[in-house]
Amino acid sequence: MASGKDKQADPLDLGAIRERINQVDTEIQSLINERARYAQKVGVAKGELGSAVDYYRPEREAEVLRAVLERNEGPLRDEEMLRLFREIMSACLAQQEPLKIGFLGPEGTFTQTAVFKHFGHSVRALPYHTIDEIFQEVESGAADFGVVPIENSTEGSVNNTLDMFLTSPLKIAGEIELRIEQHLLGAMQGLENIERICAHEQSLAQCRGWLREYLPHVELIGMSSNAAGARRARDEAGTAAIGPEVAADVYDLEILVSGIEDRSDNSTRFLVVGRELLTPSGNDKTTLLVSTGDTAEGAGVLHSLLQPLATHNVVMTFIESRPSRRKNWDYVFFIDIDGHAEEAPVVDALAELEKESSLFRVLGAYPKAIG
Repeated sequence: MASGKDKQADPLDLGAIRERINQVDTEIQSLINERARYAQKVGVAKGELGSAVDYYRPEREAEVLRAVLERNEGPLRDEEMLRLFREIMSACLAQQEPLKIGFLGPEGTFTQTAVFKHFGHSVRALPYHTIDEIFQEVESGAADFGVVPIENSTEGSVNNTLDMFLTSPLKIAGEIELRIEQHLLGAMQGLENIERICAHEQSLAQCRGWLREYLPHVELIGMSSNAAGARRARDEAGTAAIGPEVAADVYDLEILVSGIEDRSDNSTRFLVVGRELLTPSGNDKTTLLVSTGDTAEGAGVLHSLLQPLATHNVVMTFIESRPSRRKNWDYVFFIDIDGHAEEAPVVDALAELEKESSLFRVLGAYPKAIG
């Protein structure tokens, strides 16, 4: 007969645990549906709306996700909890009609991964051939938002994206920071069966050290995109590819080796572009397009232009110059600052900066990337 001490050491009753898990699952499902019903009421309260974009508020979503992080006590990691809530919010928003999100295609690219990270999977992800086309489709209303790369931690700024803001009326509605994990993809069994690797030149460069060590005799072929390499790996014996996890899903490939990039801190920042400026969310960033043009001459012009930011203790986190396209040797500056353009102290700093500028535009004031 077991003693009281032995009973305390007995393993937990798995049957009782599983029954409690079933009860929790039922409660979770009921609460998710209750949340969806409240989301429907939000739509009704705002009248008969044509699509999800009419009542999608990125600043409100950012507030909800920050609250998720503040409440999280584990054991699930913050990134897992964020992913779950993003999907719940995405599904609730898509009950009538899903958001249409343009991205730099084809399917299976890191930009598509950024779309799903920010908006969840209950959207219509629309692949376009060029960054220009994404801007055009959002401007026309064919897409509700667009996702475009703006900066890579090792390769620097994406100039084509910056240049689009010189003429486009679109506004920045969000940012996405994506850790770039490069995976070796293929349909074969074992690395010894790889004869060639097809991938974008940038991905091949980012994995150069790993490839040299583990596959030194394999032919490396540059492609227009990692997705193009994945398609070839799907259709051609002996061919492997490099790309994100989503490419393996889209092109029915196996992840042969995960995380083959040489730098573990390689990340890309993406911008979400839309048609409206956003209200403050509580933790925002503002992007400016400014130029001194003919308003100042001589040394220290840029210092003078930026002085209002320093005077009002506004932190600048990014600056990049580009040709203005107005005349030769004339430049504009893209500047990111902490804070929202409508809130102090930023609003006062911008009022002074505008007086110093020949060109001044607020390209967007939007929630900082979460997760």
